[in-house]
Amino acid sequence: MHIAQLNVATARYETDDPRFADFMNNLDRVNAIAERSPGFVWRLKDDSGNATNIRPADDPLFLVNMSVWETVEDLERFVFATAHRKIYARGEEWFHKMTTPRFVMWPVPVGHRPSIDEALARLARLTGEGPSDDAFGWERLAELKLWMKKRCA
Repeated sequence: MHIAQLNVATARYETDDPRFADFMNNLDRVNAIAERSPGFVWRLKDDSGNATNIRPADDPLFLVNMSVWETVEDLERFVFATAHRKIYARGEEWFHKMTTPRFVMWPVPVGHRPSIDEALARLARLTGEGPSDDAFGWERLAELKLWMKKRCA
């Protein structure tokens, strides 16, 4: 089994707004780091090379990011031990705070590429039912050391 992840956010600005430029200007660099990272399998992207033009909701500011990793430890290292961490730390500059979970992980068979609908259903399951073996966040994985130090969810 591999691990899939989805994170969602509602941007404060359109993608071409100068206030969103630092985020947009770092996408290619952070995505390249992800693709070179140990355990990386796949990520959602369109012809632009990222997922910012993929709109699964009516809200044009609702953005998604989805990827598959060999293990949760591989994903953890990418999220908290690469340049991704610095961009992640600045999230409040670019994205509205959410009152519901914005991040979910779930196991997927090797070779499976989850659809956005599948991923959003996992997020809805986490939101409605709480963490389970089929939909969980970092809090369910207390053995992961980097997350515990950062206390991010």
